[in-house]
Amino acid sequence: MQTATPEVTTEFLQAFADAWNRHDVDALMSFMAEDCVFESSAGPEVCGTRYAGREAVRAGFAEVWATFPDAHWANARHFVHGDRGVSEWTFTGTRADGTRVEVHGCDLFTLRDGKIVLKNSYRKSRPPIPQSA
Repeated sequence: MQTATPEVTTEFLQAFADAWNRHDVDALMSFMAEDCVFESSAGPEVCGTRYAGREAVRAGFAEVWATFPDAHWANARHFVHGDRGVSEWTFTGTRADGTRVEVHGCDLFTLRDGKIVLKNSYRKSRPPIPQSA
């Protein structure tokens, strides 16, 4: 008897977004496949910085919060079609030097067996907002 493959839904993607806003790396990793990849929105490679494998992805996720301790993703909108998903959001965060970032962005997901195989992040390029006087 064949078992059904779990389907990723917009509720799944919202729960993933909620874990980002809680800064909960353990919860985030529960959404990720064993052979997961995270391609960040910035970095030296054409894809940004590429983190491959569970430990590298975990470290890449934690690096976001190290750079932006108050990181938050608001106004989330999601859709899923087959083995692909998209989340659109507005990111805000403050760097250690006090400069703020506020930009629109999105994640493109590749999905398999009810898990995220690839999280490919994109965000608008905008100069940092100076620290308030």
